[in-house]
Amino acid sequence: MKLLLQILILALLGLPTVVLGQSQTIERQYKGSPDTNINVGVFTSIHKDCTAAPLPTIRLINPPAHGKIILKQGRLRTTNLKQCLGADLPAFLAIYRSARDFIGQDVFMLEVIGSAGKPQFQKITVTVLKPGNSQGI
Repeated sequence: MKLLLQILILALLGLPTVVLGQSQTIERQYKGSPDTNINVGVFTSIHKDCTAAPLPTIRLINPPAHGKIILKQGRLRTTNLKQCLGADLPAFLAIYRSARDFIGQDVFMLEVIGSAGKPQFQKITVTVLKPGNSQGI
């Protein structure tokens, strides 16, 4: 159930989920500028009673070829998540930072293991654009 809530949080953030066999793979795409921090994931767990569950284990399966991944611990505040009208949860934040002179796509894979022990894979593609090529609002 905790894994389902993690998937629900990712779905609420607009992230697609692909099911392959018994493991789940979530594919996500991000854009950003070279040598800047790009937030590529927020990972948390929540019990049915809306209290914080133990944080998932995050493992780098395939590292990015042209950058690095940094994992920071923080807090996730959420409202209207199923029966949880408000929750303040510990969370991990994954940050990608490309090499200074890299322009192009970089792909890496994370494994997220919740307290139930079931793995979920995150295939993340980051497109690093020349400064000034990003989309405006």
